[in-house]
Amino acid sequence: MARLECRWGPLNTAVLLASLLALVATPTFAQKLPGAPQGPSVASRLPEFDAPAGDFVGADRCQSCHKSETTEFHKTGHASITFPGKDYIRGCETCHGPGKAHADAIEAAHGDDAETAEALKKYPYFAFRASAEENAARCLTCHITSKQQEFFAHSEHAGHGISCNQCHATHLVDEVRDLSKSGLSYPQGYFFQVPQLADEIRWTRNSLLKQSEPALCYGCHKTIEAQFALPEHHRVPEGLMKCSDCHNPHGTMNLASLSKPGWETCVKCHVEKRGPYVFEHPAAKIEGCVACHNPHGSTNNFLLARREGRQLCLQCHTGFHGQAQVPHSRLGFQTSGECTRCHVTVHGSNLDPNFLR
Repeated sequence: MARLECRWGPLNTAVLLASLLALVATPTFAQKLPGAPQGPSVASRLPEFDAPAGDFVGADRCQSCHKSETTEFHKTGHASITFPGKDYIRGCETCHGPGKAHADAIEAAHGDDAETAEALKKYPYFAFRASAEENAARCLTCHITSKQQEFFAHSEHAGHGISCNQCHATHLVDEVRDLSKSGLSYPQGYFFQVPQLADEIRWTRNSLLKQSEPALCYGCHKTIEAQFALPEHHRVPEGLMKCSDCHNPHGTMNLASLSKPGWETCVKCHVEKRGPYVFEHPAAKIEGCVACHNPHGSTNNFLLARREGRQLCLQCHTGFHGQAQVPHSRLGFQTSGECTRCHVTVHGSNLDPNFLR
């Protein structure tokens, strides 16, 4: 029987290497943009429209004038909302209200600008140009059923007159953006490249936000944007984290609208600091991690609030030799250096009450 031998020449070796490189370069191994968290569970509720069925015309009639809006609207989950027993309330009129009188008046104007303007005044529809409270109330008809949005009426955004339609868009058209003002540039963005989704794909997959995070949040929170430009920061500008990973913009019972109380928000990612410990650091349990760290950005290592760790510790542990807080003389403490040189487990310990081990 003849024996087959396989000989690898330079050409075959090159083909093998090219095949391996092609395999590694497939999308399966590519870095992916962090996906949006699973959206909240919302129950659709029948709007309180005091109008008969004949006052509703359906989305097809709206599309004759608002084609772009209707096309984008049908890409969202809002388009599939129905109400058993009142099938005539659906589509655009679920949020904007009955539209027959408005549609008839606009068609009767035959394109005349003056008559069209008069028709809009005489037969208006809810165009989300009312007060922030009224705009939000229309959305909260359904979204109040979500546990992530039930506190919106008591949130800081609502208190400052921010309504849902200022951040979200049920149809992503006619969005005027001021491109003359450039944002801050981040050197880290040149080193950490995250692929960007097309605007419409991002919109449909990310809670119908008008812009991606954090650009949307930076529109109002300019001081926070400046903090993220500091050398030490969480990787929000690079696109590896989002503001909503830590905060709930619709409001919570926690400080700064954190998604979880106190230090629980931080240890969701920093699991090695969670504990529980036999000997807890009171600062972390009472004030939270922000007692020592600036979460948005800092010029200091580990996002510390002070340049030197010992300066940070002495904000609480005041006193000199002979007092319980700092059992060191001034000269002895200065020669010893940083507190963490000895107190190595500052977040908590299971062995030593003074965090020495």
